[in-house]
Amino acid sequence: MSVASLFSLIDAAHAQESRVTAIDILLEPDATMVQHAQVDNARLLKAYPTGFALDPTHQPHLTLIQQFVRTADLEKVYAAANQVLAKENAASWNLKAIRYYYIPVPPNGIAGIVVEPTEELLRLQRRLLDAVAPFVEKIGTAAAFVSADGGHDIQDGLVDYVANFSTVAAGEKFNPHVTIGVAPEVYLKEMLAEPFEAFSFSPVGASVYQLGSYGAARKKLRALSLTP
Repeated sequence: MSVASLFSLIDAAHAQESRVTAIDILLEPDATMVQHAQVDNARLLKAYPTGFALDPTHQPHLTLIQQFVRTADLEKVYAAANQVLAKENAASWNLKAIRYYYIPVPPNGIAGIVVEPTEELLRLQRRLLDAVAPFVEKIGTAAAFVSADGGHDIQDGLVDYVANFSTVAAGEKFNPHVTIGVAPEVYLKEMLAEPFEAFSFSPVGASVYQLGSYGAARKKLRALSLTP
């Protein structure tokens, strides 16, 4: 293969990558959950100062679905999601936070507050997956994410997770949660062993975000409506 042909293939690959966006369709929780998440985040930052703080680009949220979609079809994705939400009354839901958990990213872990799955949450997730399916691309790369380091801060496992979300994190495998930060696994295991006082909260908004490092919702693409 000639050098010119090689560069042509590389340019084609980059063009393909730019046409795909890693999205998160999510629920935004009320002040009760936000306050709990911020308190826990501050605690984790003391244990691991190089973790991330909850801020305008790391908002507390409850992920419903993550997918790679064609960037050119984003407006269609927003419309499809709004049509699904119009059939629900999610703002009236009373959700329950029940425990802590974390996803291992050795030697650290990504911690979150687990939300009790409900029939309403599972139904909403299923309907959203069906609604955006026509716009989904199964293959994505780090270029589909928000990155502060040219894609080097996007974990390989994250790319695979988004690509396979419908089979590894949906339906019976759905683990609704609000991410609260990163810390060493040793610390998180101690944290999970502590008593957890359950609390209730409700959704107050919904949005589509572009994903970033650690699967965080980094860039708000479109606010959605929770009401019919």
